[in-house]
Amino acid sequence: MSNIKSVAVLGSGTMGAGIAALAADRDCKVLLLDIDKDTVEKGKMKIVNEKKPMLSKPSNIENIATGTFEKDFHKISDYDWICEAVVEKIEIKRKIFNEIENYMNKSSLVSSNTSGIPLKDITKGMHEDFLKSVCITHFFNPVKIMKLCELIPGEKTSKEVIQKLSIFLKDTLEKGVVYGKDTVNFIGNRIGCFFMFKGLHEGKNARKNNISIEKMDALLSKPIGLPPTGLYGLIDLIGLDVMYSVGKNLEFNLPKNDLGRDFVSLPDEELNLYNKGQLGRKTGGGFYRINRTIEDQKLKEVYDLEDNIWKPALRENFNVSYDVMLKDTIEGQFVWNVMGASLLYAADLIPEIADDIVNIDNAMKWGFAWEKGPFEILDILVPEKVVEKCKNLRVKVPKMLEILSNSKNKFFYKEKNEFLNIHGEYQKI
Repeated sequence: MSNIKSVAVLGSGTMGAGIAALAADRDCKVLLLDIDKDTVEKGKMKIVNEKKPMLSKPSNIENIATGTFEKDFHKISDYDWICEAVVEKIEIKRKIFNEIENYMNKSSLVSSNTSGIPLKDITKGMHEDFLKSVCITHFFNPVKIMKLCELIPGEKTSKEVIQKLSIFLKDTLEKGVVYGKDTVNFIGNRIGCFFMFKGLHEGKNARKNNISIEKMDALLSKPIGLPPTGLYGLIDLIGLDVMYSVGKNLEFNLPKNDLGRDFVSLPDEELNLYNKGQLGRKTGGGFYRINRTIEDQKLKEVYDLEDNIWKPALRENFNVSYDVMLKDTIEGQFVWNVMGASLLYAADLIPEIADDIVNIDNAMKWGFAWEKGPFEILDILVPEKVVEKCKNLRVKVPKMLEILSNSKNKFFYKEKNEFLNIHGEYQKI
């Protein structure tokens, strides 16, 4: 059982409000703070919004007290878990963390909800005793719906803190917890952003081969177990402004030899959309938009990146499966260059971002709604065939595929709930 009964959430934006609402819905005492009264009240209103209520029962809003950083920060000393969820700017997070250290109860647990800033950068120079209580809890948005929460310890974080938070996240908040390392973008976003940026860069060549945006999205969706948004639809949902910022963060923080370094910037065509404010759904359209005909019917349109005009979007369907990426067709080559590359990228990140394949697979299933995780997909493709394709294309075989090959085993997962670990041995999940 977890002994966390109260939560102080610092920041009442989308993520902060979502975390506060989830805790309140589980009968926790919640304190929600922000920079001023108007801001925190707007955050509280998001929680009780009638169109998309975050609470299962409206009366649970009574579990949430609000306040401001200036007048009420000292109150965090009464709370078991202090969750910082302010804007993704390191200077602001560091300032908040210095205040937390001044006012927290020494028995409290502390976390930052960040999607990609390493904890070591947020807490640089802070006292060692404080660092023992601190970790990262990365919820995915919307908090109420998304199953994933990445739990990331720092170098000094005590095992007891991780254990207590893990139990609370699983048992009370009903989240799927994955354990990552304090590296840029952690697990889900590290692999997911590689997939998206690589996809945008491959898109230009695909369009030259008469594979339209609609076809690309049809290929990178249901046929290979990905959400129906595909690639471009997903980026419309996220926003090109967010992708631009994420790319800058990756450019600054990715290791020097990381394969993702070649794909951290938006291609010229997408950069043009970004510069003119055509960002996605939030601006009424990005790659897609919904227009109305003269007869007042809804018409889905797609943006032609070469001619810079809107066109009616065509419905595309492909009767293919995962093994399309092993086939020598134009479509197969495209899927291999995007999804296949993402699988190889994931297979080269252990133990850098996580200790085992299970955490990586769960992160992609729970955070990005993939039907199968990267290593489960590699098993479907048959790892031997993937290695053979890598060698034929003179592509470096990633670490975990090498470990599997050297172990003389055939698959990453084995019956009886076992997985292949980094030592080339099967281990119980």
